[in-house]
Amino acid sequence: MAWQPNGENLKTLAQCLKDSLSAFNKSAQKQAEIMLNQAKASPDINNYLALIISSSEPPPVFPTTASDWHMVRCAAALMLKNNIKNNYDKIPEQSLALVKLAVPLGLQDKNSQIRSHAGTLATELINKGGIYGWPEFLPELLKMLTNESGQVTPEAQEGAMAAMAKICEDNAKMLEREHNGQRPINFLLPKLIQATRSTIPKVRAHALTAINVFTPRKSQAMLNSIDDLLQHLFALAEDPSIDVRKQVCRAFVNLVETRPDKLLPHIEGLAKYVISQQKGDDEDLATEAAEFWLTVGEHDNLWQALQPYITDIIPVLLECMVYSPEDIAILGGASDDEDEEDREEDIKPQFAKKKLTRAANGNTASDMAKNGNAFEKVASMEEDDDDLEDGEIDDDESEGDENPDEKWTLRKCSAAALDVFARDFGGPVFTAILPYLQSNLKHADWSYREAAVLALGAVADGCMDVVVPHLRELVPYLISLLDDEEPVVRQITCWTLGRYSAWAVGLTEPAEKDRYFLPMMDGILKKMLDKNKNVQEAGASAMANLEEKAGKALEPYCGPIIQQYIRCFGKYKDKNMWVLYDCVQTLAEHIGPVLARPELSSQLMPVLLDRWQKVGDESRELFPLLECLSYVAMALGDAFAPYAEPIFARCIRIIHQNLEQAMKAKTNTNLDQPDEDFLVTSLDLLSAIIQALDNDKASKLVANAQPTFFELMALCMGDQSDAVQQSAYALLGDCAKYVFEQLEPFLPNIMPVVIKRLDMETILDEEVDNSFSVINNACWSVGEIALQYKAGMAPFVPQLLSRCVDILSNPRVPGGVGENAAIALGRLGLANAELLAPHLGNFAEEFLDTMDDVDPSEEKATALRGFTEVVTRNPQAMESVLLHYFSTIANYQELTLQKPAVAELHEAFQKVINVYKQIIPGFANFLMQMEAKDLELLQKLFIL
Repeated sequence: MAWQPNGENLKTLAQCLKDSLSAFNKSAQKQAEIMLNQAKASPDINNYLALIISSSEPPPVFPTTASDWHMVRCAAALMLKNNIKNNYDKIPEQSLALVKLAVPLGLQDKNSQIRSHAGTLATELINKGGIYGWPEFLPELLKMLTNESGQVTPEAQEGAMAAMAKICEDNAKMLEREHNGQRPINFLLPKLIQATRSTIPKVRAHALTAINVFTPRKSQAMLNSIDDLLQHLFALAEDPSIDVRKQVCRAFVNLVETRPDKLLPHIEGLAKYVISQQKGDDEDLATEAAEFWLTVGEHDNLWQALQPYITDIIPVLLECMVYSPEDIAILGGASDDEDEEDREEDIKPQFAKKKLTRAANGNTASDMAKNGNAFEKVASMEEDDDDLEDGEIDDDESEGDENPDEKWTLRKCSAAALDVFARDFGGPVFTAILPYLQSNLKHADWSYREAAVLALGAVADGCMDVVVPHLRELVPYLISLLDDEEPVVRQITCWTLGRYSAWAVGLTEPAEKDRYFLPMMDGILKKMLDKNKNVQEAGASAMANLEEKAGKALEPYCGPIIQQYIRCFGKYKDKNMWVLYDCVQTLAEHIGPVLARPELSSQLMPVLLDRWQKVGDESRELFPLLECLSYVAMALGDAFAPYAEPIFARCIRIIHQNLEQAMKAKTNTNLDQPDEDFLVTSLDLLSAIIQALDNDKASKLVANAQPTFFELMALCMGDQSDAVQQSAYALLGDCAKYVFEQLEPFLPNIMPVVIKRLDMETILDEEVDNSFSVINNACWSVGEIALQYKAGMAPFVPQLLSRCVDILSNPRVPGGVGENAAIALGRLGLANAELLAPHLGNFAEEFLDTMDDVDPSEEKATALRGFTEVVTRNPQAMESVLLHYFSTIANYQELTLQKPAVAELHEAFQKVINVYKQIIPGFANFLMQMEAKDLELLQKLFIL
């Protein structure tokens, strides 16, 4: 029997939905929320919600106005979406069937908001149940959006196409995946291209939106349809709809990466078209167009094609770099706000920047992208709007009084494109902007002064050689602009001076340093205490940039620099603390042990510890603070010992708390998963402390940790986040190097976890790139453990051999990961050569190929010595690569250094040469097959 609604229940639910949106009656709103929460337990709740959504008129039991009924329907849609999202598996099949009947009705509704809600419901149903859990829906949707029957209203076509765009965005991989010999995208993409001919502008725009989900992806369907798509894009290039032209520009941008060969023949027409779109009145369209220059300029094989047009493009970029009248109204005459507290919404989400990656040369590579880029498109500019429905495509960019410096804009995109062109074409770009600079650097209107300073900064990296002759005139003027009455001008001037700080740092004449470098550094430091908080931030970012360029040249000035930082710690509000930490850690990174001088560390550490005590365990400010302390600890070395114990203990506590919270969140969906950066930054700081301190002191900290240090570390090694695993494996390797006695008892339990993580077969294709950083650190840690554990590695050698060989022979593995795998494999041979020798022929070639790319280091020396130990036990296995091996021996350039590892390696090489002298008849003649220079080196270094 078909389900029938109960009139009283329907009336009560509708009233509750209406009251839940009431801003005027808080009591009714609260009561409604309680009742709606209770209603979720009813097996029929989703039936009623589906009925309300699909009913364009209020039912007789609930007479109300059209506007109120619309509100009720929207509230029902939102509640139904959340029910599907959170409890899909518990919804009865009968209810799901009714919802699936309601969605197509909603897509045909006359009200655009209801159509949008219906599209969101469709997306959520497919997200949860899969495309094949609702196989009839896509064909039905295609019939609607193509008006196959000729009876579909324009509104319904719009709703169907909008839903299709949402589905494509959320399910691209599923649509491309083969199922029963078919890939849905093969049928779908031609239909979407056909839909761009629709007479309805929104259908054309949504069709292109859906297509643009696939233009960046190199699917066979896109390859097959590319010519047809390009013809449609060219036909739509002058479409009267701005939304359509935005998507056309986006498609061209995406195709730069996937099909540059198809765009190259049309580059002249494309250049003219993009210029015309960027010069239009709609800023969003102009920004989409400007992205084309940025993408082409960064493309290895396409940027040169723009050479004939840069004199036409650059004036447009310069024009677009001036703040718009709307932006000027927001920014102009900004107040002195140094004493105002930051609003929570002003502090953008931040993420731990440093992701420790252990390199084969023993160094630590870290992503140290600086905050000071005036036009970099960073994550904080693209944060999600929590008010958006999940799965919705936000066609309407945020409007209103949002600070233009806080979002990705036409101005920033144009400046970024100018930067890319400067690096591509060099001098001619500066020649093209020079007249603009001469006219505008001293312009009476601050917005033109600001744009000129931005342009000068944008070309710094690419045009430095041709700008240098002008800098003796420009730099003093820029320093004077640090006192400009407009905060926005002071702000951009800080950034531009930071970009040219390398020139000032490189001056060798004392008089020139006094004239240019010192005033530049002094001016930037002073702006760190400007009366405007945005200028403070820009000054701090510029100072971090200068520190990076100057390095140890800052040593004589560390005292005044640190004193200014201390003043900043006393003055800054929450937001600017983040960039101040960056200044401190960059200084620590580049002056290193100099910071350990008592007169410096005794000033800096008290302010850092004061902040450490004020910041709570759940504050996001912990991320930059922990990261900063990692660099400071490494710089101070054992001088960090007086501060280490409470900091180490707190990191352990933070890790324990976050792991507990994560476990609770797995069983209780009402709890949020903790932010992974609490774990990442705590693990990284533990690594830094263990490296910095004397080994005995570090061992004591590890031994006294509660809960048990290595149990927590092992849990982090198995965390679901790659970033957490990456830091955990870095910590594991550091423990092997510095506190091995503490680690050793736990290795029987830890090594199987490591071996499992090294299994390339367990990595999903879509996760492979993120996983390489983890595999890299896991390989590195194996090498460090093998060096210390020696014969204790024997039970794990067979599986580690298999894993390392798989990594070395996989062409998708980045070079650095392969190098660490090769070093790990070589070091296993130091104490377990007998176990590896029977398999030498399976990995010798890949090992030698990989080691050719590793720079001379102790890591390389120990790996080659371990490999050589294996070779001496099975010399015949090297027959096919023996000349390569001798070439490796001859070219190992650190043999002349007086290091124990190198001396031992030389001895091992001589030993293996003696083995081959015995077993190869005419050994001297055999060696004549080597290249002359390699043979000469071998004869010079060894007894042959």
